[in-house]
Amino acid sequence: MTSANPSTLAKRLRLYVITDRRMAGQRSDEEIVRAALEGGATCIQLRAKELSTRQQVALGRLLRDLCHRWGRLFIVNDRLDVALAVQADGVHLGADDMPVAIARQMLGPDAVIGASAEDVAQARRAEQEGASYLGVGPVFPTATKPDAGPPIGLDRLAEIARAVNIPVVAIGGINRDNAPQVLKAGASGVAVISAVVAAPDPRAATQQLARAVGL
Repeated sequence: MTSANPSTLAKRLRLYVITDRRMAGQRSDEEIVRAALEGGATCIQLRAKELSTRQQVALGRLLRDLCHRWGRLFIVNDRLDVALAVQADGVHLGADDMPVAIARQMLGPDAVIGASAEDVAQARRAEQEGASYLGVGPVFPTATKPDAGPPIGLDRLAEIARAVNIPVVAIGGINRDNAPQVLKAGASGVAVISAVVAAPDPRAATQQLARAVGL
């Protein structure tokens, strides 16, 4: 696993693509990730709640190798055990997952640990517990995660970004048209699912997003 100082990490989180095979049609996660990397994604997150642990480990090793060949970050969603098993760069933890402080104790000082936040209190707590970056949102309405809360909007995103000293990655309803607004509000990067995974041409969609965020 590898970490970085906040400014370097922010660059590596600029365009963060999350897998979701429910949106991928007939394409495999490997195909989607390969296309995203070719298109300019700087970070890939494996999100595969529907797979068994054994399946997640097998897929995680494959995607980790792909990402590392491109010199990109590879993060595992939720599953600390899978992140450890595949030697991912880190893990992203939601509000109902293992506390960041415990994950930091288990993974050590060099791992990249992301935490979800919807307000300043959550963001500051995650930073204090040792989070490397924050996933903040949903910024805009999104149908990707039915259990997501109401959109927080650009003003709260900006408030959260000002309140912490670690990178903020915005998520939720982000596309090539609104990505510049998100960065202007203070986010270090954008995280997308449907904008790439569900796109007819994931590589071209990632290229368009990369241009939108200045890559």
